[in-house]
Amino acid sequence: MPDCQTADSPAHPPPLPGRRVLMLLGNNPYPQDPRVVAEATSLTGAGYEVTVLCPRWPAQAKRETLGGVHVVRFPHPPEGTSFVGYVLEAVHVTVTMLVRAVDLMLRRGFDVVHAHNPPDTLVLVAAAFKPFGKRVLYDHHDLSPELYQANAGGRGNRLVYRTLVLLETLACRLADHVITANTSHRELEVGRAGIPLDKVTVVRNGPDPARLRPEAADPELRARAGFIIGWVGSMGHHDGIDHLIRAIHHLVHELGRTDVLCVLVGHGDAYDDCRALTRELGMEPYVEFAGFVPYERISAYLGAADVCAVPDPSSPYNDRSTMIKVMEYMALSKPIVAYDLPETRVSAGEAAVYAQPNDPRGLAEAIAALESDPGRCASMGDEGRRRVEDRLAWRHSVPNLLEAYARLTARAPSIRERVPAPRDEAAVDVDA
Repeated sequence: MPDCQTADSPAHPPPLPGRRVLMLLGNNPYPQDPRVVAEATSLTGAGYEVTVLCPRWPAQAKRETLGGVHVVRFPHPPEGTSFVGYVLEAVHVTVTMLVRAVDLMLRRGFDVVHAHNPPDTLVLVAAAFKPFGKRVLYDHHDLSPELYQANAGGRGNRLVYRTLVLLETLACRLADHVITANTSHRELEVGRAGIPLDKVTVVRNGPDPARLRPEAADPELRARAGFIIGWVGSMGHHDGIDHLIRAIHHLVHELGRTDVLCVLVGHGDAYDDCRALTRELGMEPYVEFAGFVPYERISAYLGAADVCAVPDPSSPYNDRSTMIKVMEYMALSKPIVAYDLPETRVSAGEAAVYAQPNDPRGLAEAIAALESDPGRCASMGDEGRRRVEDRLAWRHSVPNLLEAYARLTARAPSIRERVPAPRDEAAVDVDA
């Protein structure tokens, strides 16, 4: 995650007229979302004045400046645990942001409203300021309709799904410009929302290799098994942790690889179910739930891993999603075992071994193959790190972000924004 200090950085140039940005972030506090932090600090470094309006965790200040980014927080709403709960949470966030955004317009002013989804209703907040001459940018993080279906096991309510499609379509059409994470998202936005191709700019997620480097392994963790499988992320029902636990079961009981330990770092909606599955399969000696770990310690945890896993099963959501953890593993020079999903292969290339999607036994066999070949593990790790540095690091996405802002404000980039031309997306997606 980019550095976040509590004082303005003197390296940032002062903002120029017409460059005040209000970011609406509804589903995470700041600076907990790495993509939002990367975008906000990149814009600040290019001469924009950025204010992020977001929820607040109890220990966080109501207002502060982090790395040159102004942060204004409101109390975090109760998190929904049912469909009705999610709706109430989205309504609360949307109404609160509208009220706070009006106050910020009167107090500080802004020229661009940059709305991050989810929820897609934040674009309605942004669009409310269009009559006042404000420009609206929709930052399409997640495919909300597909995410809903994935979390519902593909059996979600049809009316809810159609409502989410309608909201996403409305968001794309109301925005003056859309930025999105990959070409799979762009194809869906153009096809489903019916917006022109030149209204969408691909701004890929990517780690900062200068801050995410291989570190010495946690010695206590490293001593616990001869071969360690690592995973880090938010444990949603669509993330396939259950697939990974079943793969470890196959690895131990069918392939006889008993000197293994799978370490799961993170928390989320599927945490309790995954722990229950681990107990049910008798995998407690082989699967450890580390829970939430501070960001600065994640490298030490993953440093102990021999391979890292990406068990996200194939679904209309996962097939189109770029998993940031894939590139974080690669930045740490870790070989990857993953299901063969289109966007996962685009990111990882030869730094991963791929199993047939949704087959835990195949995932276990791929892990076993790497356990038997440490030389291959090392070369895959080196390839992953090189791939991040050469094409996937966040710095390669910054030109596209600034180009999107130049289009949005209908002007050529200033001297401060004169950066190399945006890379052709095909050059990023095609393996070297």
